[in-house]
Amino acid sequence: MPIHYLKKASKSPETETGNAQAVVSEMLARIEREGEDAVRDYARTLDHWDGPIVVSREEMDSRAAEVPAQVREDIAFAASEVRRFALAQKDSVKDFEITMGSGLIAGQRMVPCNVAGCYVPTGRYAHIASAIMSVATAKAAGVKTVIACSTPFRGGAMHPHVLYAMREAGADVVLTLGGVQAIASMAFGLFTGRPADIIVGPGNKYVAEAKRMLFGKVGIDVFAGPSEVAVIADETADPEIVAVDLVGQAEHGHESPAWLFTSSRALADRVMARMPELIADLPEPARSAADAAWRDYGEVILCDTRAEIVEISDQYASEHLEVHAADLAWWLDNLTNYGSLFLGEETTVAFGDKASGPNHILPTKFAARYSAGLSVHKFLKPLTWQKADREACKTLSLATARISRLEGMEAHARTADVRMAKYFPGHNLDLGKPVESVQ
Repeated sequence: MPIHYLKKASKSPETETGNAQAVVSEMLARIEREGEDAVRDYARTLDHWDGPIVVSREEMDSRAAEVPAQVREDIAFAASEVRRFALAQKDSVKDFEITMGSGLIAGQRMVPCNVAGCYVPTGRYAHIASAIMSVATAKAAGVKTVIACSTPFRGGAMHPHVLYAMREAGADVVLTLGGVQAIASMAFGLFTGRPADIIVGPGNKYVAEAKRMLFGKVGIDVFAGPSEVAVIADETADPEIVAVDLVGQAEHGHESPAWLFTSSRALADRVMARMPELIADLPEPARSAADAAWRDYGEVILCDTRAEIVEISDQYASEHLEVHAADLAWWLDNLTNYGSLFLGEETTVAFGDKASGPNHILPTKFAARYSAGLSVHKFLKPLTWQKADREACKTLSLATARISRLEGMEAHARTADVRMAKYFPGHNLDLGKPVESVQ
């Protein structure tokens, strides 16, 4: 494909994984062995927190007074929009029953998980929106018990805005815990006695590795890595807005890729010229994070046609994908690999990150090729059921017994035989030739 890299990344998302796997493996083993004592020790050592782990309802209510009225209003608005979208997602999948050709009646029930763990990072930034995205979505799905965890903020108690967001979104239990110890506590049911069925939420490479290692013991939302953004832009795009949007995501961290796919050399040149200027104008720590992200992971790819842009975009499968180009409907119809899509310059990833409704917990590191982001569907189990009358049982028994015996599974076949003997005594039905012993 005739594409041209005007800027190529010097690092990949895997470059900085380092010793995360070894560190996390050791921590999980110790926590599983020593339980809450190990977690408290990690909280003291890593987060300088020696206070209560479980946040009482009284403390949540009293600390709400620390949150200014405008912040409470904004959190309520964002939670309402996320909840509204999540409930619409829930309505898109329904219970049903159907009568099959055999006469058997089969069906599906959408049953929520009983316990969900929601992790909310609070490191460089206080991630108010992550509390809303995870907790409100779980509650909209109907999860009975939602446990929310967040890091002590700069050695003190949990950030009051994050705590208020958890309260507004509907968390049932709140733990002042961060990092691997938070993920492990939710997985093992420490401090609550209720092990999580699924753990969701973004985090650093240690959090992501802990979720990956615990997958199977618990469900997880996505295999997540550093935040990613890609912008598709043609000659109609505003280079200033494109550059600002790329910087807007690069501030997430020094490992956050920002990619531009364009058919316009003039736009690409203007964006590349503006990026260092916009980054230099940021306050710390955003400036250092965005500078390293753009320097090491930023890419600008020039393509000849929009079909080539689609192909390269689908290969990258970016977490967030903006389209600043003519004929938005064409792009919507043709793009297939992305975490969440933002069509036109009137919307931006920041809207999705904070308040617009669709979830911002999304797949990274090419996982959008086969996976979607967090939704109510992650908390719902489409459980199937079936029942049959005796005529349906007869029809199914004939096929089941014969197929089972062709496969050599005599015990399977006999579960059909015994029913035919009971329901149709003296029958002359063809249930297949019994399997002979194999020497």
